[in-house]
Amino acid sequence: MSETFLDGRVRVTQPETGFRSGLDAVMLAASVPGKSGESALELGAGAGTASLCLAARVGGVAVTGVEIDSGLVELARSNAAANGSHCQFVAADLFHLPLELKRDFDQVFCNPPFHRAGQTSPDNARSLALSDDGKLSDWLKLGLQRTVSGGFFTAILGADRLAEALSALPLQGVSVLPLWPRLGEPAKRVILQVRKASRTPFALLPGLVLHRQDGAWTPEAEAVLRRGAALALTKAPL
Repeated sequence: MSETFLDGRVRVTQPETGFRSGLDAVMLAASVPGKSGESALELGAGAGTASLCLAARVGGVAVTGVEIDSGLVELARSNAAANGSHCQFVAADLFHLPLELKRDFDQVFCNPPFHRAGQTSPDNARSLALSDDGKLSDWLKLGLQRTVSGGFFTAILGADRLAEALSALPLQGVSVLPLWPRLGEPAKRVILQVRKASRTPFALLPGLVLHRQDGAWTPEAEAVLRRGAALALTKAPL
């Protein structure tokens, strides 16, 4: 199944069944404050949607995606070629990275499995992508570990896992941006960003409302999803 993102700038073929990337991947990519000349690592890249959106939004970023499912890695490589992207995708268990990836990156980002044990799907591939098997904190700690000092680690996850996520991260340098489905509704997703080794206080940001009451995208959400606008979570130090 082929889908387009960023108003057709990114075209991604995804599996017919199982987990497929969508809004979360685009919002995650928009939140990564990458710059030309930097290196970026995506943990759990799937078919490559978030990595390809980041590369399309910020030219000159060297993006590498790690994915345990070798079939998805082949699909991600094919998607990169079809988009004329230089993103690289590696088949590996992120908790046992190959030697060439055991280094620090300017940007590390992920959409980790964040369904608790028991919230499984009958589809094995979807269950693997969504169920954390009690390892959410391990994903976050690894992401921060692979981030260079002064660099950024960014993740999108369920709002119900925020307290657990924060307990696995430093007390300083953390920003959280809620994604509100509609004005006045509880957030279902949050974007969490850590500037490694930063001493800035924790920041809970105003957030982004995704839909108007009639169901259409808000102008702010549409700017991110269609025009590739960035979502700024962390200010650079003065």
